[in-house]
Amino acid sequence: MRTVEDNKKDIIQSVDVCIDVLLNVAKHPDIRLSEIARDINETKPRILRMLRTLEHRGLVRKSAKGTYRLGNTAIVLGTAASTQVDLVRVANPILEEVGRKTNETTQLRIIDNGESLCIAKFEPMRDLRVQATIGRRRPISAGSYKVLLAFLKPQIRQQLIPEVLPRFTSRTITDRTKLLAELDNIRKNGVCVSYGEVSEQLVSVSVPVQAFDGSVIAAINVAAPAFRTQPSDVRRYTALLKDAAAKISAGLGW
Repeated sequence: MRTVEDNKKDIIQSVDVCIDVLLNVAKHPDIRLSEIARDINETKPRILRMLRTLEHRGLVRKSAKGTYRLGNTAIVLGTAASTQVDLVRVANPILEEVGRKTNETTQLRIIDNGESLCIAKFEPMRDLRVQATIGRRRPISAGSYKVLLAFLKPQIRQQLIPEVLPRFTSRTITDRTKLLAELDNIRKNGVCVSYGEVSEQLVSVSVPVQAFDGSVIAAINVAAPAFRTQPSDVRRYTALLKDAAAKISAGLGW
């Protein structure tokens, strides 16, 4: 078992102090170098080096009077953090609503490190259901989470598509040209339906969720066992998901 002392050994002191500097600027806009050094009990030369580094990355900016406040990069980070926290808060009751109407598992996923990551879920109270786990990762080049790939800018999309597409079942798309054509169709239709691409026993439907600026930041999904999913069910899931995505997007300011 790790101790508190073990955890302290993993901390990079200079990074820790740099975060203190950034938080100090965040709490006290137009603060001076001498005030930061006094507040966190560090020398002015050391704090100045850190401020220059933060300024170089756009996290702080220096005024003509020599004071410091947050820069544009910090604002972008703050907006992204706020959006992700709001995303789960807004989405949870809507996920549950869709899950109860379909009596199937619903999930909310985002792109994280080139994979789809589950950040919220609802599972129905029935014996046979799709299992969902918050924090579980899945590929975004197969299954209905291709919807996350479809709405990315082309250059970013190209970077996230593996050179060799992994095969999970006989239905998995492993040809890059076919995958790109499929992504274009998904963009056109605003939905991705997967019949057994990752698991042969699974049907999955996903639609995009938009942030306040119109960018796609997540996908909302219904996943169900294939044996009890008919074409009419897929059409119903699609309609419910599009309505749910619109509600979540509206809750985020879109």
